[in-house]
Amino acid sequence: MHTYITEQPAITLTGVHVRTTNAEEAGPNRRLPQLWKTYFQSQITSQTPTINSHLIYALYTEYESDAAGAYTTLIGHEVAGDKLQDENKFHAVKVPASKYLVFSTEKGPVYEVVAQAWGNIWTYFKESKEVRAFTGDYELYDARNSDPAQTQIQIFIAIK
Repeated sequence: MHTYITEQPAITLTGVHVRTTNAEEAGPNRRLPQLWKTYFQSQITSQTPTINSHLIYALYTEYESDAAGAYTTLIGHEVAGDKLQDENKFHAVKVPASKYLVFSTEKGPVYEVVAQAWGNIWTYFKESKEVRAFTGDYELYDARNSDPAQTQIQIFIAIK
């Protein structure tokens, strides 16, 4: 896995969301697989004016405390400003401008690549001098390269 540091401006994302914890996602009551199904069924890009609709964000935000606490996951797209056509159907979140440590995964089956990457990220921050900000982290998927057996993503972790 390759890493680099970047600064990103604030963005507004809209999509479907759920509140969960890492402990819940490790057990039988996982909510994130259903959230992905809901996202793909929502046809959000045909209902909301998105920017770069080929980019899919899986945002982790509204952290209760840290990686052990509850958080909200939103799967969706970037929108221009705060202009949403149907604010009741989709959830909108402003992600603040931040400094990010970006982890680029190897190519492989999507569920394996993502799970392995997060394991590496948690291990990295146990021993790192960088400190997570917990203001909004996200996985970035490019739908133009959507082979689920050869997925490669970037994970942006907000740092102080």
